[in-house]
Amino acid sequence: MLYDGREHTTLLSYPELRERVILLDGWSKTYAMTGWRLGYSTWPKAIFPHAEKLAVNCHSCVNAPTQFAGLAALTGPQDAVHAMVKAFDERRRVIVGELNQIPGFRCVEPGGAFYAFPNIEGTGMGSKPLQTKLLEEAGVAVIAGTSFGAFGEGYLRFSYASSTENIREAIRRIRACLS
Repeated sequence: MLYDGREHTTLLSYPELRERVILLDGWSKTYAMTGWRLGYSTWPKAIFPHAEKLAVNCHSCVNAPTQFAGLAALTGPQDAVHAMVKAFDERRRVIVGELNQIPGFRCVEPGGAFYAFPNIEGTGMGSKPLQTKLLEEAGVAVIAGTSFGAFGEGYLRFSYASSTENIREAIRRIRACLS
């Protein structure tokens, strides 16, 4: 999911990296198949046998209906994907504009996916305390940036996979909570 004419480049397209890259991907985001747990991977030949041993004992045997659904998603019409990306693009612009109106928040427009990652340092609160406050006092679920590593301190992750109406309501609640 990319916006504004951006194009995806995989590290696998660089021959000099090919034998040092492990690619993990799935249907979850592009085809709205979250929870189906259908994915794929490519591995360097040297370590593939080890990955195969792990996979066969850990997460093999995806059920047949899920496999057929995955094939249908890949080979079928892509109109729904394009419509979904267009809707996410519109929501992206709404949420970024709204987040930038909250005192203490600074948010750049994401180039892909459906998450905004505003800097919240201007609020004077840490990521985890603000995450908890917004959930408990405003009823808005966000993820602390520290959930993605230490360098995420000072950030929150917002999903904009909901309706524009719900996004605006969440921002209204956040403003009220922080005022």
